[in-house]
Amino acid sequence: MTEPYTFEFEDELVREWHLTTDGATFREVEHYRPSLFVSAPDLSSLEERLRSDPKVSGTTREQWAADLHESHVDERTEFLRVSVERVGEIRTLARELRGAAGHERYAPGTIRLYDVDLDPGFRYCLDNGIDPTPERGPRASQGSDRGLRTLEIEIDDPGLADEDVSELRLDGDLVTGDPADVCWSIGRRLDRVDPDVLVLSHGDLVPVLESAAAQAGIDEFHLGRLPGWRRVAGANTYESYGAVGHSPARYSVPGRAIVDRSNSFLWHQSGLPGLLYMVEQTGRPLQEVARGSIGTLLTSRQIRLARNEYDVLAPQNKWEHEEFKDVSTLHAADRGGFTFSPEVGFHEDVHEIDFASLYPRIICQRNVSPETIGCDCAHGSDDNASSNHGPTGGVSSEHGHDGRAPNEHEPDGNDASTFDSARDDAATVPGLEYDRCSEPGFLPEVLTPLLNDRAEIKRQLESDSLADDAARRLRAESGAIKWVLVSCFGYQGYRNAKFGRIECHEAINAYARDIALRAKARLEDGGWHVVHGIVDSLWVTARADDPEPLEAVTAEISSSVGIDLEHDGRYEWVCFVPLQDSSERSSSPRSLPSRRSRSDSRSHADRTPRPGSTPPGAGALNKYFGKRTDGSYKFRGIETRQRSTSEYVAESQREFVAVLDRERDPAAVCDALEARIGRLRRGAVDPDRLVHTKRVSRRLEEYSQRTRTVAALERYDRRGIDRHPGQSVEYVVADDDAGGRERVRLAFEDCPSVDVEHYSSLLVRACESVISPLGWDRRRIREHLRDGRTVRLSTFASPE
Repeated sequence: MTEPYTFEFEDELVREWHLTTDGATFREVEHYRPSLFVSAPDLSSLEERLRSDPKVSGTTREQWAADLHESHVDERTEFLRVSVERVGEIRTLARELRGAAGHERYAPGTIRLYDVDLDPGFRYCLDNGIDPTPERGPRASQGSDRGLRTLEIEIDDPGLADEDVSELRLDGDLVTGDPADVCWSIGRRLDRVDPDVLVLSHGDLVPVLESAAAQAGIDEFHLGRLPGWRRVAGANTYESYGAVGHSPARYSVPGRAIVDRSNSFLWHQSGLPGLLYMVEQTGRPLQEVARGSIGTLLTSRQIRLARNEYDVLAPQNKWEHEEFKDVSTLHAADRGGFTFSPEVGFHEDVHEIDFASLYPRIICQRNVSPETIGCDCAHGSDDNASSNHGPTGGVSSEHGHDGRAPNEHEPDGNDASTFDSARDDAATVPGLEYDRCSEPGFLPEVLTPLLNDRAEIKRQLESDSLADDAARRLRAESGAIKWVLVSCFGYQGYRNAKFGRIECHEAINAYARDIALRAKARLEDGGWHVVHGIVDSLWVTARADDPEPLEAVTAEISSSVGIDLEHDGRYEWVCFVPLQDSSERSSSPRSLPSRRSRSDSRSHADRTPRPGSTPPGAGALNKYFGKRTDGSYKFRGIETRQRSTSEYVAESQREFVAVLDRERDPAAVCDALEARIGRLRRGAVDPDRLVHTKRVSRRLEEYSQRTRTVAALERYDRRGIDRHPGQSVEYVVADDDAGGRERVRLAFEDCPSVDVEHYSSLLVRACESVISPLGWDRRRIREHLRDGRTVRLSTFASPE
């Protein structure tokens, strides 16, 4: 029998579902007793009190490491293991221990709880050593979905709000009819497919469909492999990193995992293959992986490794405070990654190079972990600490904060251009006073397998003989890995990270700054000019007639720092966009070399200001666009990449970029803008292409300003559709001057007319992003539109 892949918890019973060749079977496990762990000054009296608690089934004393530091030095603490009758009683008991009952005899903070907030399936797998990765037959014979069968059920928002199931989609096929007919159709499809996974557009489809079937008298209708369904958690709103999010109610059905598309980031990024890879890497069952955030998945991987390999329990709250620092250390440490201010303008023949997974590789190769940074155990090497490791050259005057170029030679004699392997092997973090232990750390062990897997996937994807299904699976897995790697650095600075530590966050940034400056210095020595840089990515152009081969320079940098500096792409041209206020202050427009003149042997300086000699004003760090030498375009930060931008405006901006590439003339781009506005005025644009998507940050009654979002919320409310903080609203602006909800129409409502001036303004703004690097601001664009000049025919040519 294969390992179970989904679970149900009913009082003291756990039902494990195992895949078979033709479906699934279950095994019932009785008397599962989940546990939490308690650390307190007087365990004996606490144990005596808990024995009389009806929720508690037993207590034992056990030795565990309270944190990674204890594990690192091979020390252990005595804990009280408290087992309860049911999974749901873990949190209840924890609240009681942390609440008034705990404070009666213990000072605040002296009772510390562990293994409290684990999801039931993950807890069960962790307690029983279960790998819940779904398997149906030998891995070699499986496709990208590992033999899993799925059924996708979709309903639109109005139908869900009205609990009207007369129109649904099953795996994309439209199914209509009265509720009884639709439920019969779903039931027949369930019988025929026998899915292991239900992919639902909304989790609330579970109670809606079950209720519709019951009202229609279809007793044999069940979404699960057995009768029944459960709501395992209610809806809630939360705040994370300053953004408001919404988690909808969650449901389970017997014998099938549910993927709620409205509550699964990873499903949209990587699909089922990415989810299955993360099941394998985290030990969480499929349904819990699907709804988990990237931070949750990373934490789950950490928790499993910490318990199994380090004897460390998962604290309910992070107790480790920030270490005391003197002012000079705080000044050196409290900064982020290195950013070079972009040189606003149009740059030709630009190379983009970036360090592969910079932050995760710093963690792994520099052995950065909560227990290794600041460690004074015998594993650290004091001999190496005497190397020169004061503030590295240029860090104190980061380019981008004050617009000045970094000074690479500080008075203390450190030279950022010196490639010295001792810098990376030394026992002190560069620029800080933090010792670093050489004993292999916890975080590197968490991340190294992911990095190795992603490198192997990249190697396999380079093969010409790879089958399409295998390639899809590998790309999905690589995408899932990428998101976990992206989050691993920031999570070290997150206040609730169970295995996070701010000193690790600071150390990683210090290494990244050192690497960026060393790379910049070597590139400049080789005849290359950095026109922009963001932490791990650099954009460079040749500043000498005969620079060293870029491949040779990047190979030397890679060898020196121990992290691959890869060539990500070559651009015919790149535009770096100014900050909005800066573009409005910019004065004279710029001329550009035409396509015909690009073969001219003269330098940029001979025919137009050299790359980097740009209009006044600072550049936006994350807004740029350009054309690669393979003919594709890349957009970052501008309107076409923004979630709230309507389809028509995004498409228009891409056209503006194509016109700029073809004509090399801002006036031609403005002509294309005029044509796009003309379509709006003629009513030639379908309102469906003008839909805005905005995330709601508060409840309707909590808004004080009468914004378009409020108008949309009022229309949703009138239709009985709930929209909670963290969810999105979709609307078309019908009349921006109207009052109340008449200002907009919802995406699924009829919209006989749209506010042309509103969308024209958005088109002007999108145009400005494209030609502001050339000195054209919104004022000049509007002046051009008022001139009434004849629009050139080439404006309407098809993009290359």
